[in-house]
Amino acid sequence: MAEEIKEQKLKKFSTIQLLNFCLGFFGLQFAWQMRIILSGPVTEGLGASPFIFGLIWLAGPVTGMVVQPIIGAMSDNTHTKFGKRRPYIFLGALFASLALILFPNSAGIAELLQTFIPFKIPAITALVFAAIMIWIIDACVNAAQGPYRALIPDNMPVEQHSLANSYLSFAIGLGSVIAAGTAPFLSWAFNYQMSIPAQFIMAAVAFFGATLWTCLTINEIKKETVESKIDSEKSEEKQMTFFDSLKAFFASSPEIAKICTVQFFTWIGIMCMFIYFTQYAIHTVFGVPDLTSVAEDIKLSYEAKIANATNFSSVCFAIFNLVCFIVSLPIGILSSKYGNKIIHSIALLSMAIAFGAMAFTNSTNLVMIFMALAGIGWASTLALPFAMLTRFISKGAEGSVMGIFNIFIAGPQIVVCTLLAWFINQCSFSTEAGINYHYEYSLIVGAVVLAIAAIATMAVNESKIEE
Repeated sequence: MAEEIKEQKLKKFSTIQLLNFCLGFFGLQFAWQMRIILSGPVTEGLGASPFIFGLIWLAGPVTGMVVQPIIGAMSDNTHTKFGKRRPYIFLGALFASLALILFPNSAGIAELLQTFIPFKIPAITALVFAAIMIWIIDACVNAAQGPYRALIPDNMPVEQHSLANSYLSFAIGLGSVIAAGTAPFLSWAFNYQMSIPAQFIMAAVAFFGATLWTCLTINEIKKETVESKIDSEKSEEKQMTFFDSLKAFFASSPEIAKICTVQFFTWIGIMCMFIYFTQYAIHTVFGVPDLTSVAEDIKLSYEAKIANATNFSSVCFAIFNLVCFIVSLPIGILSSKYGNKIIHSIALLSMAIAFGAMAFTNSTNLVMIFMALAGIGWASTLALPFAMLTRFISKGAEGSVMGIFNIFIAGPQIVVCTLLAWFINQCSFSTEAGINYHYEYSLIVGAVVLAIAAIATMAVNESKIEE
């Protein structure tokens, strides 16, 4: 009865409203894209080995597993004049934007600190500071992301959930294309190489500005207008603790465990590429040796080649996300017609094939083609698992459920950041230019687990989801 009352109150969003709704995610993706593409070159320049780089990447999954469930549960029970979700979205964007500006300037900040602190600071301080900034960025992005997705079941009828998540996928794709493509475009069109700090400033401005706009223009459904007729039993349900939500999450349906399994393997595969693709571009495709322990003059001799490789990586991510942008809405339409699991399984399989093929080539043209193919799987991953899950969300627990589900996105990343990082660190080889690492191995691992995820998707019983 309570759910029927709430559904009657929720009106469908128009196309303009959906586009406006996803603008904040457009800005959020600027922050995440700079984090993915450029954190490797920054931390490697500060002396991070492949294993240390992997440990720094733990910021994402650890904060995702801790921050999103906690913030999600808190936002379910937050009632302010600014709304339930918007305070967390706004503050997450604010602090993440500040950290984005500071991160690429870690070396200069460490030197500045030496002028104010009476004892000598170890050289590693710059790397530690950079790691702290990455942790702040990831924690704050997670703090904003969970409540943002919870706005969908909060404010839209269930028949729009798949479409709304596809619009978020659309915004992520477009934001990523612009974020990743700006520096290469300026280099190609105007022979101007945008510096790494400038790219992070661009991301900070885009994230904060777009999020501010969302917070000012999206009106959350007020508690009193939606729930005034809900009985006392429903009120008690809304006061569930996080652990109650966790128990209810898995007790709702056996299909939830299957969807979580799909997410687990999917995100191991995706993070194999996300974490190491820029390093793969620099060291495997462009053949730059490892520079963490070489003299400064040798580093300078590779500066132009690294810039070209970084631009190439950005172009690949732009292509990857451009395809995501193009196919995100068609995927939502096709999934409504043919079912989520069939479309999602095909999309994941296309990504697995792309990753496997990239591991065996250093042709820049082929790598770009395979990244385009992988973008189909990325668009599906950003929408369809969430669309399947929303069928099981109890009213009043939207933030908690999104936070819990994020555990199966963040948890697998820990495997990549530790075991895979350690494995690549062991796979060094000598070249005429110096030591290098087999970063392409990460793509092979990614291909295998994505194939497993595609198979696991077919085990989901969609007839039960539709009940």
